[in-house]
Amino acid sequence: MTVLHLRGTVVLDDDREVPEAWVVGDRLTFTRPSAPVTGVLEGWVLPGLVDVHCHIGLAADGPVDDGTAEKQALADRDSGVLLVRDAGSPADTGWVHDRDDLPRLIRAGRHLALSKRYLRHYGRELASVDALPDAVREEAARGDGWVKLVADWIDRDLGADGDLRPLWPRDVLVEAVAAAHAAGARVTAHTFATEALDDLLDAGVDCLEHATGATPDQVDRIAAAGIPVTATLLQIAQFENIAAQGEQRYPRFAARMRALHAHRYDLVRSLHEAGVPVLVGTDAGGTIGHGRIADEAAELVRAGIPDRDVVAAASWRTRAWLGVPSIDEGESADVVVFGADPRADVGVLSDPRAVVLRGVPTAPLR
Repeated sequence: MTVLHLRGTVVLDDDREVPEAWVVGDRLTFTRPSAPVTGVLEGWVLPGLVDVHCHIGLAADGPVDDGTAEKQALADRDSGVLLVRDAGSPADTGWVHDRDDLPRLIRAGRHLALSKRYLRHYGRELASVDALPDAVREEAARGDGWVKLVADWIDRDLGADGDLRPLWPRDVLVEAVAAAHAAGARVTAHTFATEALDDLLDAGVDCLEHATGATPDQVDRIAAAGIPVTATLLQIAQFENIAAQGEQRYPRFAARMRALHAHRYDLVRSLHEAGVPVLVGTDAGGTIGHGRIADEAAELVRAGIPDRDVVAAASWRTRAWLGVPSIDEGESADVVVFGADPRADVGVLSDPRAVVLRGVPTAPLR
């Protein structure tokens, strides 16, 4: 049986740290075991990192085969991400649950959108808005306690006036979110546009993805409701290129995307200052590669969130919000070890010294 001695600074949460802990088999303990130690990991020990907006099973053109999805999950794992909330995937990745060498996965099922109102081959496209509540019930049954809605997207039917527009009327959103909650699932929503946010908040969604169009009043509403926002700054960095691609046919849309891009850091800083929990999600899958949690964390610091808060959001705070334990007696040994304190310098996240998943180091110890 493997017995690892974790030594240095073992971070439990915002307020607690201890000088040592042990991995016995696949479990954590704070009591020195009687069995001989087979390895020592020294440094700053954190609960496994969390990518809270990730798409295992998705690439630029849609779903991928299981072998490609496996490589995506391994890239996430090797970056220190040991817990993934999959924010929508067209592929059935339930098989990941059976793989002890892959990160823990919380699936949201397929993105729910309307026909021709989202990226092709990504979401489940509904024929009418009134189909949403039943579709939410179905995706809640297929997923792991989350459902993903596409709340706004470009409406190309408007021609040169094409721009971001909400997909769902308020009453349908209210019914759909209530249906998810009745099924024991939470709802997160993709939203770029200002116009979709108030209805989402009225409906009682549990999380917002991107939220790039939030006004100061809406930031205050989000904060008052205690709703987290996944900033996905790696994704928002692409808005300038998206604007350039659509500028000739959809000038209003292009102007909007450029404005959202220019405002991205100010918005993230205002969310944090208002007390909104800003989550760390790479939006990997699609056009962004997997294993980039450190890059997303660095972007959040660049926006003005302190390193300490970004690291907490990338680890124990979001684990608690998702209902997954961190470092505690008898819990699964899912930890990442660093050679320096990432709470003082978030750049340290890019170079984990060791990654331990379910008690097993995923690479030779160094």
